[in-house]
Amino acid sequence: MTRALDRLLTEIRACRLCEAHLPLGPRPVVQAGAGARLMIVGQAPGTKVHASGIPFNDPSGDRLRAWLGVDRDTFYDRERIALVPTGFCYPGKGGGGDLPPRPECAPAWQAKVRRHLPNVRLTLLVGRYALAHYLGDRRKATLTATARAYEDYLPAFWPTPHPSPRNLLWLRRNPWFEAEAVPALQARVGTLLGEPG
Repeated sequence: MTRALDRLLTEIRACRLCEAHLPLGPRPVVQAGAGARLMIVGQAPGTKVHASGIPFNDPSGDRLRAWLGVDRDTFYDRERIALVPTGFCYPGKGGGGDLPPRPECAPAWQAKVRRHLPNVRLTLLVGRYALAHYLGDRRKATLTATARAYEDYLPAFWPTPHPSPRNLLWLRRNPWFEAEAVPALQARVGTLLGEPG
């Protein structure tokens, strides 16, 4: 399983599927090991992550790690946590921030990666693009309603807003998330990562 996953990751990192649409060119950013028990599906790399090649190596990642209650070493241990964004490459800037992940990426790669992660027990869906891809019609009317109903999607999925600094207003308007959902998420992740493989 490990060799097959490594071959797939090499193929992903060589992907040029939407090269013509990427302002900084293709640089797929993904982390996964066959032993991973938690899979995090985010949006797409920003410019800092594009430059470093390290997923969530930015303020969004700092907040996400705080939400999970894990340190950087745990977060970047590919045999514990797989980081598989909806779009692997930086999509460019739009009027209100980064553009959405390229639509070609998730259909091309998500299912293939997931098949190589047999130990995943929870998939954290970070932001609306991950929710749309994995939950489809099972989503509630809004991201807020979906995140609030996280128990409806367990044990397979846990929906959250994006931890971007751009979402500080959402967090202020929805104090229940950090007061109720985050402690429950930390407990689940602690149990999950503490379980023997």
